[in-house]
Amino acid sequence: MTDTATQNLHCVLIPMQDRQLLLPNVSIAEVVDHDTTLSGSDDQPWLTGYLDWRGQKLPVISYEGANQQQAAQPEAGRGRIVVLNTIGPDHDRLPFMAIVTRGIPSQARLDAEQVQGQETTDTGPADLMQVDLEGEAAWIPNLEYLESLGIQALGSV
Repeated sequence: MTDTATQNLHCVLIPMQDRQLLLPNVSIAEVVDHDTTLSGSDDQPWLTGYLDWRGQKLPVISYEGANQQQAAQPEAGRGRIVVLNTIGPDHDRLPFMAIVTRGIPSQARLDAEQVQGQETTDTGPADLMQVDLEGEAAWIPNLEYLESLGIQALGSV
């Protein structure tokens, strides 16, 4: 393997209502159609419902709702549910969680020179940081915060 190959990171750009999220491929377990039936949710604005996935009941979180914004509905036929691997201290209780997208995620291969951190005041609790991805804004989500919401949702099941 060359030095160049070891410095590349395989990522996924996930379209949301007014921005796109940037996550490494390894954080994503699966992308499923939004047409999948979600079981009921409680009155939390960030909880879209629960997904029965591979014998597990996963909380489906609205990224916009988690950022204290109006939860957006995906466009017909384009929205997906992204199942994420969790890595937090409650991984045994919540090995996976899911988020709703506004479109179809796309793959990207990045190196350190392509991603630059940006100063911004437009962040919410679900945002870790904004980055400039070759002239395009992308957001790295705060997965610890999203996982804490997933744990909270499990408590209300």
